[in-house]
Amino acid sequence: MTATTYGFIGLGNMGNPMCGHLCTAGLSIICYDAAGTAARAPEGADIADSVAAVAAAADTVFLSLPDGPIVTDVAGEIARAPDRRTTTIVDLSTTGPDSAVALGASLSEAGIIFIDAPVSGGRSGAVAATLAVMCAGPDDAIAALGTALNAIGGNVFQVGTRPGQAQAMKLLNNFLSATAMAATSEATLFGASHGLEMETMLAVLNTSSGRSTATEDKFPKRIATGTFDAGFAAALMSKDVSLYREQVAQAGTPDAIADVVSGLWRETDAAFPGGDFTEIYKYLADR
Repeated sequence: MTATTYGFIGLGNMGNPMCGHLCTAGLSIICYDAAGTAARAPEGADIADSVAAVAAAADTVFLSLPDGPIVTDVAGEIARAPDRRTTTIVDLSTTGPDSAVALGASLSEAGIIFIDAPVSGGRSGAVAATLAVMCAGPDDAIAALGTALNAIGGNVFQVGTRPGQAQAMKLLNNFLSATAMAATSEATLFGASHGLEMETMLAVLNTSSGRSTATEDKFPKRIATGTFDAGFAAALMSKDVSLYREQVAQAGTPDAIADVVSGLWRETDAAFPGGDFTEIYKYLADR
């Protein structure tokens, strides 16, 4: 039986380390990035010169791309590739439920299995292979990818069988993360106005009911240090929260907090173009 070859398209902040872990796991990998594959490819991966070349060589292709339209375009290129070998596409990107549902339907018509599999944990999680991988797709297809998915992240969850369900899980997770970042920024600025030191506030919060990933990770490592370098763009957080807000409106579920938080992230992105998402603290401090 011929060994499975995996393709990986998108070798940016998240994609590069994820692809590298697949190589380290001893899997056969061929990769491509439109921004320059040779400079971004991890050690051990074969280099392709196009999306079509990946489709011709790989049984399963992983995508790690900036947004839904790009994912749809690249997946379409794979489906149309004249010498396509690919039978499964796994999308690790955050695109929103609507995009995943539509893509799943179009790929099914082309005879391709689609697995909706966004990840959470940021670049640090991607580097450490500790990402949470949220999967939605056919049970047998996800089971067959166990080795590859566990190489990417040590926390793999099948949240459903339909494309779009994993995207819903990812969006609600990112909304909570975004809300915690905004709320912690406001709260610590309030504390500072009363003479409280950041270190003191974080020590108390992290042994109290106000703790979150913001207080436990982002603030002590990226904000208190003044580095503001979590490796996730404010523009991407704004995109994710806006996607969540749109989906909430469609679902008709409560949206009061989503409305406020999405506005704050749009403003942060506008104030810090190209900036890190931890810079919401700077934005609120100067507001």
